[in-house]
Amino acid sequence: MTGADVPDPVAAAAEQGRICALAAKGQRDLARCAAGHAELFPGRPFDATLFSSIALAMAFSAPWCTADELALTNRAVLWGFAVDWQVDHLAQSRSEVDRIVKTCLTVVDGGVPDDPLGRFLAELRDDLAATPAYAELRGSWRDAMERTLDAMAREWEWKQAGRPTLADYLANADNLAATVVNVAHWIHTGDAGTHRALPRLVAVSDEVQRALRLVNDLGTHRRDREWGDLNALMLVDDPAEIERRLAEQVDHCRRLLADLAPACPRQADFLARQLGFTSGFYRLTDFWGAQ
Repeated sequence: MTGADVPDPVAAAAEQGRICALAAKGQRDLARCAAGHAELFPGRPFDATLFSSIALAMAFSAPWCTADELALTNRAVLWGFAVDWQVDHLAQSRSEVDRIVKTCLTVVDGGVPDDPLGRFLAELRDDLAATPAYAELRGSWRDAMERTLDAMAREWEWKQAGRPTLADYLANADNLAATVVNVAHWIHTGDAGTHRALPRLVAVSDEVQRALRLVNDLGTHRRDREWGDLNALMLVDDPAEIERRLAEQVDHCRRLLADLAPACPRQADFLARQLGFTSGFYRLTDFWGAQ
């Protein structure tokens, strides 16, 4: 190895510092956003660390973006946490879940919101609609939104009526709200080539989302038991099966991302970094604050 091959620790740390600065700007924006919707984001479990963790995840997934570009993506993630909280922990009946789903889809379709969750989503919709490509690609975001909401409603039913099989649970990974965020991100920040490739990107994102579902569950099984949430580990007799399924899914994602990279290098890198960041993050902590 020559001297030129040795990584420069100062340059490496400087780049990490720059990414953390993107996250710091993102955290402050999320904090301001939550303060403007205080009814929707109570301090428990929507604490400052949740905002920081969201901003870090997006900054490390797309470090080439500006803070302004990431602001919409960060808010889309925060919306995912908000609707998850509403469905999983506040809704007391299927009719309440159906109301949440209907409200969100009505807002996406241009309707006037009538509750805090809808008002927050309407702000996100209006920001995304300012993107020139939105008129053409709105249907892709709408489809991803409907899949996400349907998946959350399905999991609510499972919690009331009985546990699903592991296969059904993984097929319902849209409840994680990862792909719906990615679609908004690509519409907002992508170029024409990204927009043309959106169906393929969604297909690969869905596979990464399944891996993220297992990564999440391995890291949060104790909290899920305490909160009464479903978790893949609750659906098998041997926890090693989840580790094995995760390894298989990650290998599958690596192959898909390698195939995607020649045509869509930045988008493949985004998904790979998303999977890598989340895998490291959940080894030590969780996004949610205490109830």
